[in-house]
Amino acid sequence: MLRHILGIEPAAFAMCLCHMPNVRKPTKKIIGAENLVTALHIGASSVSLMVAERAEDGSLTPIELLEQPAPIARDIFSIGLVSSTTTERVVAIIKGYQKSLAELGLDPHLVTRAVATNILSEATNHETVMNRIRIACGLRVTTIDDGEMTRLIYLKTRRRLLKIPAMRKGTTLILHVGPGNTRALLFQNGRIARYTSYRLGAHRTREAVDGSHAEGQAMLRVIREHAYGNLAQIRFDFSDIKVDGLVLIGYELQSIASVLTRSTQVCTLKTLRQFTADAANMSDVELVKQFQLDYQTAEALIPALEINLAVAETLDLREVHIPTSEYEEGLLHDLLVSQEHTGAFAEEVLRSAKILAKRYQSDPSHGEHVGNLCSRFFESLADLHQLTPHDSLLLQVAAILHEVGTYVSPRAHHKHSEYLILNSEVFGLNRRDVTIVALVARYHRHSGPRLDHPSYAALSTDDRIRVCKLAALLRVADALERTHVQRVAKLEIRRESGKLRIRLPGLADAAVERLAMSSKADLFEQVFGLSVIIDEDN
Repeated sequence: MLRHILGIEPAAFAMCLCHMPNVRKPTKKIIGAENLVTALHIGASSVSLMVAERAEDGSLTPIELLEQPAPIARDIFSIGLVSSTTTERVVAIIKGYQKSLAELGLDPHLVTRAVATNILSEATNHETVMNRIRIACGLRVTTIDDGEMTRLIYLKTRRRLLKIPAMRKGTTLILHVGPGNTRALLFQNGRIARYTSYRLGAHRTREAVDGSHAEGQAMLRVIREHAYGNLAQIRFDFSDIKVDGLVLIGYELQSIASVLTRSTQVCTLKTLRQFTADAANMSDVELVKQFQLDYQTAEALIPALEINLAVAETLDLREVHIPTSEYEEGLLHDLLVSQEHTGAFAEEVLRSAKILAKRYQSDPSHGEHVGNLCSRFFESLADLHQLTPHDSLLLQVAAILHEVGTYVSPRAHHKHSEYLILNSEVFGLNRRDVTIVALVARYHRHSGPRLDHPSYAALSTDDRIRVCKLAALLRVADALERTHVQRVAKLEIRRESGKLRIRLPGLADAAVERLAMSSKADLFEQVFGLSVIIDEDN
């Protein structure tokens, strides 16, 4: 590693990192600060801040971009925690940024989005680091979870595909080699068809192979050997399709994209292979000087190059597409808009759920119809349940997946549904979301939530309440679809004196639905205090 090459102690090495490129200082106070938004990102190898102006149409124009390196990933993957030296460096960087915000006329303690890389959760002192930042800087920083990271990659992907018309019609794989993990999003005709992730990242790999002391081609062989299991899994995961195009995104690769692509944003595999071989023969110091990188990026560059090259070779491709845009600037921009893109993103989440349901041979028409009924109840009872649009999305996913457990056995299939969902990935949902979906699906029949159910008991109080509300709505909707033939096409909902009255226009005989409701509406009454009455259409 570089600090060993230079013979510098860790504390002194951290100080050397202060003098790095890619840092712009704000020069003047900006008028109209009420239209400004800010995003702070504590990344794997740097801390960055963007100040942007939001227009009336919601679009963002960057005003300032500040970025300084900090060896967070190196600490986590080498010693399992963030050292006190690195923690204090992060604090010092943030305090410097806060002074810059004050100079712009902004409140330094009111950052619109303040997040940290998801690999920070792997540090044993994760909470200590977050508390230190909160106490020293007055900022509450949250860790980017898997769902948020997927949304960010999705936003990058949509922008990229818009610029490549041919890829919107073919089968395109988006590969993001991050600091600790690699994510792959498969797009077919511009829509997500598959999402997978692998425990293979640039910084994780660098620290794993660093002890070999290999150099040049030998280092590349060690990296391949380390990645062998994940590469075999990628080969298996995409063995049934032909990938037409591969788009590579990631901090390290995009830092040298202009050198690889010469502004065309297309790089032949021959060029990538030769560049990787040449770079492997250079020291970290040489990489810094040659490509104007910071030392943290230089350390992870060779693993990033070799992993991307290996995947492209695995898929038997002759060229790859690499965006020449600034990775960190795009990330900060997307942090400010990712939670606003609910429409198209929600559609992709539901498509992922439908693909999962199909894998387990669940009746698609039944799941989707229950989902539609859930939407009606969710909208009509918004003032009663006080849930969010994201909760509505989780309810839709649970409705689509609630009977996947029949793939294992019709007997106790609600328990099998919980197990299968808990051990599956749904695009755009983090583990907390998946757990909530799994529990809501489990409670669509028989027993309601109980504290002797481990997954339910492990949730926070707020999430347990959320599960109860969503499961209550799902049970009522599922009772109306007891026959699995979509008999209930319309419904009218009204509340009166402790009752929720449901009228079913066009359905003269609701005996089956009424019988199902008698066993499923108990949770709704317990949660919302309303008994459920079905009125037939007379």
